[in-house]
Order: sequence, then C-alpha cells, then structure tokens
Amino acid sequence: MIKRLCIAIAMVFAMVSMAAAATVAVATGNVNLRAGPSTGYPVVVVVPVGARIVTHGCLPGYTWCDIGFASYRGWVSARYVQVVYNGAPVVLSPAVATTVGVTVVAFNKAYWDSYYVSYPWYRSWSVYAAPPRAVYGAYPRARVDSYGRSVECADGSCTATRGVTGIYGGSSEQTRTCADGTCTATRNSVGPYGGTANRTRSCSRADASCSVSRTGPRGNTAGRTRYFGQ
Repeated sequence: MIKRLCIAIAMVFAMVSMAAAATVAVATGNVNLRAGPSTGYPVVVVVPVGARIVTHGCLPGYTWCDIGFASYRGWVSARYVQVVYNGAPVVLSPAVATTVGVTVVAFNKAYWDSYYVSYPWYRSWSVYAAPPRAVYGAYPRARVDSYGRSVECADGSCTATRGVTGIYGGSSEQTRTCADGTCTATRNSVGPYGGTANRTRSCSRADASCSVSRTGPRGNTAGRTRYFGQ
C-alpha cells in the first residue's frame, strides 16, 4: 500500500512538473518537427507558420526545444518558437525563456521510446543517437559534412558554383551560368559507392523555354522541354 501511494505521489508531481514546464507558443515559420534536437534526425511532421504549439522545455543554451503540435511531439530550433513576453510576441531566447517559464530538459532514449515506437525509423536509434560522452550535449551531425559556394561575374555573365559532401562520402556539385538572357545549370552527383548521376537545365528568355536532361547511375537518360506563355 505504501509503495503504491509513493508511486501515485510521484506521478502527480511528475504531471505537475510537466504542466509547469509547458508554455504556449507559436511557430514563426514552416518548420520541420524532428525526432531529436538536430537536423540529422528524421522529420516527424511539418509545423506550419503561425501554428499554435506547446513548448515543454529546451536544451541547455536554448538552441533546440521540445514541443507539442496537435498530436505530435518533437524538436525544433528555438528560433522558430515565438512566445509572449511583456505583452508582446518575441522569439525565444535564453533571457526570455527563464522569464516565461521554459525550463531545461534532456533528450535521451527514454524520450525516443515514449513518442516514436510506431514510426518506421524507431529501431534506428543507434544510427541517429549521439556518440557516448561524459558530458551531456553531443548530438548527431547533419547528413551534410561540408558545403561551399562561390559566385563570379564578369563581362555581362555570372557563374555560381556550389558543392556539398555527405557524411558517408557522397558529393554533389552544381554550376550555373547566366548571360544574354540564358541560364544553364549542370549538377553532377557521386554516391558513396561510386554511382554517378547528372542533370543539365537550360532556360532561355528568347523563346521562353526550359530544357532538362538527366543521366542516371546506370546510364539511362531522360529529357524534356517546357515552354511558358509570355
């Protein structure tokens, strides 16, 4: 009997604590609600701009926050969370958070097990989870390992180049050149196992058209041209 009473009291205090930590807020943009505090975690649902959300707490530093949206639960960057502070809507920050009652919470496997059992990626916790660390705060990095871009303009034309490398070794590079009313963009991608694919898109202002050609990793090709009314 005493054991049951203690459990009941603990549950009541837990519910009170959760209620105290919950703060009504609004999403400042269309944002991915993720299964963990990093862009490396899978997307649970997209929260539309202006949607009412409930903030259950944030990580130390208030970088990512645990929120509820409709029947969903997950994490968004704090810069997409807007709360009422001194009678006015403001984006959540460490200084504001402590004033409006947003507390610091943890992210761990218990959280994962509580909300994502029914999702297809639930059993991939070991893939998404942070490597072990003595100090709490390590999270999986995004699927992008490096990113770069450059733009050069001369003699009436501009060329922009951007490239990205994935954490598993794949890479993609795109070059876009615009001059005299015509823009051509070529993208070349290499998969982590050596497969290649490319796409070339060319748009002309003169005949109001865009042509696209693609080559897949097995050498198959496809292409089409679209014309747009003036």
